[in-house]
Formats: sequence, C-alpha cells, structure tokens
Amino acid sequence: MRVELRLPAQAAGSDAPRAVVVDTNIVLDLLVFADPAVAPLRELLAQGRLQWVATQAMRDELERVLAYPQIVPRLAFYGLDAAAVLGAFDTRVRVVPEAARVPSVCKDADDQKFIDLAVAHRAILLSKDKAVVCMRKRLLAQDAHVATVLVLEPAACAA
Repeated sequence: MRVELRLPAQAAGSDAPRAVVVDTNIVLDLLVFADPAVAPLRELLAQGRLQWVATQAMRDELERVLAYPQIVPRLAFYGLDAAAVLGAFDTRVRVVPEAARVPSVCKDADDQKFIDLAVAHRAILLSKDKAVVCMRKRLLAQDAHVATVLVLEPAACAA
C-alpha cells in the first residue's frame, strides 16, 4: 500500500528541520539501491529540512540486515560493503536515546522501536511495513506522520 506524505518543494522561511525516522527497508532503498522513490527524502535531508533520527538499536538492525545472505551479493553489485553503508548511515543520522514505549503497540515487535521514536520526536515515520502503515491514523493522533513515500509539491503559482 502506497501512502504519500506531501511536502512543499521549497522551504517556508525559517522552518526548523523536522525529525524523520526511517525504517530499515527504506534505509536500504536510500543508501544501497538508490531507489528513485526516495529521491525526495534524499533531497530534504541534503537541504537540512529533515533531520534523520535513529537509535543505536536501529543501527544494529541495519548492520544485521546487511549481513543477510540475500543482501551481501546486492551490496557487491552496487560496489558497496556493509562498512560503507554503515558509514553513510553514521554521517546522515543523529543518534538519540531509545524512546519510551508508547501505548500504540505494533503487531510486529521489531517495528515498535521506530514507532516509539517517531511519536517521541513527533516525526515523520517512513516505512513500507504493513503492520506500521496500518497504524497511521493512531500515530497521527500522537503527532507522528506515517508514510511509505514523500512527495514534493511545487509551490502554488501566484495569480
């Protein structure tokens, strides 16, 4: 299921960077596969309009996933190794403490850390995990916006 979060292509003056929490599959799309669907995320991070926050547990999960037998050959195909991907993660992420558990519980326990952090930081949570996406209305009530993809909207033309 595709769930878009539309953001203006241009910054609105002195807006502070908004926190974003990125699940591991989208991290792979961003740092390994160069998926065009994550181009808006890449652009907003580069502009400083989004600040990627993660915990050590999220980094540990990425490190574990990068060692999966189905991922290692794909890293090699793109001329990467786990150390390079983890280095790219480390340069882009602000590591923060684990967040307190929120009342909204995910069916997939592995995804709870992403939900907790997104709620704690009132962040955008980017995930393609169905168990997370199904919670988007409950999380929005806690100021966390769940989406599978960001879409940049051009500024409206003045008449």
